[in-house]
Amino acid sequence: MRTRQVFRSVGRLADGREIIYFDEAPGTGRADVADRRPLPPFSTGSQLRYDPLLDEWVALAAHRQNRTYLPPPDECPLDPSQGERLSEIPAGDYDVAVFENRFPSLAPAPDTAAADHDPALRARPSAGRCEVVCFTSDHSASFSDLTPERARTVVEAWADRTAELGARSDVAHVYPFENRGIEIGVTLQHPHGQIYAYPFVPPRIEAMRGAARKHRAATGGNLFDTVVADERRAGTRVVAQGEHWTAFVPAAARWPYEVRLFPLRRVPTLAHLDEDQRGELAGIYLDLLSAFEGLFPQPAEGTDPPTPYISAWHQAPVGADGTPDTEFALHLQLFTLRRAPGKLKYLAGSESGMAAWINDVAPEDAADRIRAALPASAARRRTESKEQR
Repeated sequence: MRTRQVFRSVGRLADGREIIYFDEAPGTGRADVADRRPLPPFSTGSQLRYDPLLDEWVALAAHRQNRTYLPPPDECPLDPSQGERLSEIPAGDYDVAVFENRFPSLAPAPDTAAADHDPALRARPSAGRCEVVCFTSDHSASFSDLTPERARTVVEAWADRTAELGARSDVAHVYPFENRGIEIGVTLQHPHGQIYAYPFVPPRIEAMRGAARKHRAATGGNLFDTVVADERRAGTRVVAQGEHWTAFVPAAARWPYEVRLFPLRRVPTLAHLDEDQRGELAGIYLDLLSAFEGLFPQPAEGTDPPTPYISAWHQAPVGADGTPDTEFALHLQLFTLRRAPGKLKYLAGSESGMAAWINDVAPEDAADRIRAALPASAARRRTESKEQR
């Protein structure tokens, strides 16, 4: 496959934050466009506090109470700047843009630990970084509306940021994700995602890493390879696959409609994907998002908005030297909390109180519905993959 070239340039916003443009053509000069807003210097008050009962860190970020909340379309801070309408993107247009979040949950901060007289509090300054990833300058689009070329540019941006952030001494895990829909808690409607570079390994990643270690000790094999191979052999819940990727509804899915997408050649992070894997990923990911869009009837006046979802990239934790845990397998978890038209899956007493999940939709039925909603391109890809095997 021909190597895909993306043109990367770095600029600064008025308060000192970094902005990175990923362009599909050279010479745009976008990083040189000045941010004309009169912003005060960037600072945060984030703090990490330790929960000894669960052996987990909790981030406190009280400054986020003042973040921008559902502005009207003509005041969206993720649109490109036009005339006197100034936004977080100084350039008048862009392909894909990434910048440091103005209201981050995680960021280097002064030591705000409590006084020694509080014996119950173990705290440390925050660290890491939070970034916003704008997928397109088109405010009214969704990721599923992107061309395969633009989706590939987003993949390149994810891989670039994974490599750079994962190399930082204050980062233990890099998490790219997208929240879509007000039901999820989205505060800006422009098509965008985020990247959290955690200074600790998040609980879910730590749990999977622990399970992988136990599996290796018990069987001598890799847990993720075993799960993918078993799901492919079962076939019942496989919804899409190609030469390099396979997507399936997990046998023990927690969410009403949930898909896991794995590369068939195990890699620890997005930065480790080769050209063929990256190229196919753009297409199969668009297929899955299109299927989620088609799971429920198109909205009419007074009915459901488009399908809300969370798209979560699970990547390997990194050591102090930036080296990823190669026992861990990169994969995507894509899920929606909508269980039926007009009905959401709420995390109630069992899920929120005990972290014990109860699913209302059988994974096999969910897989049938997702397969039926896939575009024709996905069916062709699956047929070609079967012929190649």
